[in-house]
Amino acid sequence: MSDPAERQSTAGQRLGAPESFGVSTLEPGTHPPTQPAGRQVSIRVQMLDDTQEVFQISQRSHGKVLFDLVCVHLNLTEGDYFGLEYQDQRKMTVWLDLLKPTLKQIRRPKNTILRFVVKFFPPDHTQLMEELTQYLFALQIKQDLACGRLICNDTSAALMVSHIIQSEIGDFEETQSWQHLLHNKYLPDQDAIRDKIIDCHRKHVGQTPAESDYQLLEIARRLEMYGVRLHPAKDREGTKLSLSVAHTGVLVFQGYTKINAFNWAKIRKLSFKRKRFLIKLRSDPANSHHDTLEFAMASRDCCKVFWKICVEYHAFFRLFEEPKPKPKPILFTRGSSFRFSGRTQKQIIDHMKDSEIKRVPFERKHSKILSNSGMSPQSSSCRSQVPKESASLVPLADQPDAVRLAQEVKSKGSEELPATTPPINGFHDGTLLSSDPTRRNHNGTGSAPGQQLLNQEIPGSEDSPQASPLVVVISSVNGQEAGSVLGQVPEGQQLTPLTSPLLTDAGYIRNDEEEEARRKKFPTDKAYFIAKELLTTERTYLNDLKVITESFQRTVEKDEAFPASLRNLMSSHYDPIYKFHQGFLKETEQRLAQWEGRSNAHIKGDYQRIGDILLKNIQGLRQLTLHLQKHSECLVELERACRTSRKVETLCRDFEQQRICYLPLYIFLLRPLHRLLHYKLILERLCKHYPPTHDDFRDSRAALAEISEMVLQLQGIMMKMENFQKLLELKKDLTGIENLVIPGREFIRLGCLSKLSAKGLQQRMFFLFSDCLLYTSRGMTPSNQFRVHGQLSLYKMTIRESEEEWGVPHSFTLFGQHQSVVVAASCESEMEQWVEDIRMAIDLAEQSSLPDAGLLSTSPAENKLSEDGGAELESEEELSGSRSSLERQSHRGNTTVHVCWHRNTSVSMVDFSIAVENQLSGNLLRKFKNSNGWQKLWVVFTNFSLFFYKSHQDEYPLASLPLLGYSVTVPAESENIHKDYVFKLHFKSHVYYFRSESEYTFERWMEVIRSATCSTSRSLPSTRKDVY
Repeated sequence: MSDPAERQSTAGQRLGAPESFGVSTLEPGTHPPTQPAGRQVSIRVQMLDDTQEVFQISQRSHGKVLFDLVCVHLNLTEGDYFGLEYQDQRKMTVWLDLLKPTLKQIRRPKNTILRFVVKFFPPDHTQLMEELTQYLFALQIKQDLACGRLICNDTSAALMVSHIIQSEIGDFEETQSWQHLLHNKYLPDQDAIRDKIIDCHRKHVGQTPAESDYQLLEIARRLEMYGVRLHPAKDREGTKLSLSVAHTGVLVFQGYTKINAFNWAKIRKLSFKRKRFLIKLRSDPANSHHDTLEFAMASRDCCKVFWKICVEYHAFFRLFEEPKPKPKPILFTRGSSFRFSGRTQKQIIDHMKDSEIKRVPFERKHSKILSNSGMSPQSSSCRSQVPKESASLVPLADQPDAVRLAQEVKSKGSEELPATTPPINGFHDGTLLSSDPTRRNHNGTGSAPGQQLLNQEIPGSEDSPQASPLVVVISSVNGQEAGSVLGQVPEGQQLTPLTSPLLTDAGYIRNDEEEEARRKKFPTDKAYFIAKELLTTERTYLNDLKVITESFQRTVEKDEAFPASLRNLMSSHYDPIYKFHQGFLKETEQRLAQWEGRSNAHIKGDYQRIGDILLKNIQGLRQLTLHLQKHSECLVELERACRTSRKVETLCRDFEQQRICYLPLYIFLLRPLHRLLHYKLILERLCKHYPPTHDDFRDSRAALAEISEMVLQLQGIMMKMENFQKLLELKKDLTGIENLVIPGREFIRLGCLSKLSAKGLQQRMFFLFSDCLLYTSRGMTPSNQFRVHGQLSLYKMTIRESEEEWGVPHSFTLFGQHQSVVVAASCESEMEQWVEDIRMAIDLAEQSSLPDAGLLSTSPAENKLSEDGGAELESEEELSGSRSSLERQSHRGNTTVHVCWHRNTSVSMVDFSIAVENQLSGNLLRKFKNSNGWQKLWVVFTNFSLFFYKSHQDEYPLASLPLLGYSVTVPAESENIHKDYVFKLHFKSHVYYFRSESEYTFERWMEVIRSATCSTSRSLPSTRKDVY
């Protein structure tokens, strides 16, 4: 590589890489690829940020060595999505072949510049698990827009450019935004839609650069020209067309309009003969196309270039692993020896899941400042806001045997939080969090028109420093730390977007003494915190109602396929509830504002009570009981509409993929019934706290009596609908079953067990119902459904512990009427829970009159066939025709079923019922294991997961953390967490600290999280177990 003295810093350092080498994309490790001995040659590579780097390679080394050097240089783990392209001597743009010597492909290396660009465009950017990869994809989209390759309408173009500008300069300011657009070119015809760009930018206030990148990729991936590289051709009639290849197959364009698409499943063979490109299709009587399609291209070389990229696309997106090289023929060769080299997408995803590699934390920051001649550098720096330190998002897929949450990110969800470490020790600031790393807006100084920032997190002390009139920032240049003052540039060094020092939190920081003084001004009575819990959970509940009454209603109104009667039914029974709780929330907010008023908070007054408001509103809610009773009918009718109409089913599925629908749609429909339980529990705690002589005791007791009567009246409907909703959700997670949802069938438990077969113990997912037991496995592709292998009828089933018989710990044998199965649990407590529930289910089956309905859609022999080999026996053709194929992944990778599979645990219907009661919302301070500050987040606990927001006003969560398998404890003395009310969440090597504001809230968070994390604490309260 080039001498560091030739330039100020390397691209790897500017993108947050450490001084040592990172991880090779093809051969994961910690050292650069070895090179054969020989003379060294300099190769120049242009990165996606338009900077150029020089790499030294041996003249005999293959293309893979150079490509690995680039990826190591950037510390890029998911490098297989990228490639190196260059212009050959024929002036054709071709990809560097990783299996051939570099200098045999590049004849004149001194005059050739290779470009590091995106080669494979996945259908969904949330499949990219590293933030660095997503950032590089955003740079690629920006390039495609600027060169006119990504064609779209003006609205989409303006929206994408506005997100780019937001990521570069931050929030909208009239003069600055206009100047920025004048000095930078993002579109070939940018001037024509400048006003529209400005209008869009105006709406992005508060949006962080990482969020802007996410939105940019989200818009781009929906465009028809996303990732399309056109290759000119003609059909048999001589009509000018263009061919392209995508993850789905081969596409045909006329101009910029796609006129045909040939899916990989339909293509039998791709070949070329001279300058004719041939597509041979599988025979299909219903297909009007010829078996062989022929396209004429400009030359044989053009055909070969397109054929090669088709071969690579097919292998990357369709194969499970890299194809093996063909054996060398003895006498003569026939056909091309070209093959795809590198990991397939399947291998990348599996590697990211199973890898123990520690991610290099970096931060995404605003990368430009305005070129304003009227502003001095000093004044410009004073106007800037300082971003917060951050690290990369660690998704669930990063853990061994763990599902990715996606971003998700939208993405809907991810397991690990972005590791942000702002030095904040209180609840006073609304700090930003996203599923991408977060920070405040920052306008850097003296940056050239360049790119966006990714900076490495710098370890710091536990507590924040005192505020200082000068903001000192730390930068790392070539591994050495250097101090400077914000607004000043070290002598002889130009501050550019990618070499700007990492800016830590600055401004006025509240210290611990001030924080304690602030807390003392607020009420400390337990009743206040109970009332505050009512307020925080009511805010979350109203947001959940809004999903049905506004977002979903708005969606179905646009689609004529959705039955008008069902739309009116839902509107008439949910809108009154929503309007009622809007008033309830407003009253509660006003009362809490009075209760915690600073001027008179220490004085006891009539406003320091909440029972009167609860009594008044619960009495008002009783008038809406008829609407609550009709919610079960809404759920049943919606399920019937989805079952009878494919369009309605697609509509609901698409709605669930929106980020605002962070839970399954059916759960939102049951929220009003569940909320009654929350009111009851809050009032029980309030009445237990108050002495009988308290002014608020009488109203609280009256309100508790009212809500208890309502719960008792609706208990039967609630239990029935919870079971119905769970069966509907399981139906989406399973494939190969029929009539899962039938009257009388009750769900009891699901979870992971090891099944003993001819090949030994194999991981299987078991589903226990009141009449049968299913066992399933997950396919080889990252699909979102479990394939059913078999079922056992519970009628006359017996169960026996068999650890001594088979020598397998925690094993037991199930003896059915037709077959026996030996299974093993992960631990003794898991085995006891399974045995207890199976025995209870056997008793239910003996007493039930439910017919022994078969669930399998295929014969037992067919399902038994793949039992020994699991999903490995599935062929590529079978996968391509199923819903679980790679290109049709859905968002259901974060369901409870998948979390149980990856964390080798189980949950029961009892656990789900307890989780319904144990929902909690509120502000928490969050800290990572190696971070040096606390960040304020709005946290919602529901459905066994923590969902994280910037504030309670956000419409959708920006990250999530499934808690099944986690442990919750209090930090040890050796962990140096010298704060009150802190609890610790840990799973394997992942550790998080959360800090609450009072002893009451600390105990409440510990209580509800234990209900999801500790199976031994899932004891059953009151009469919830009576359903069984």
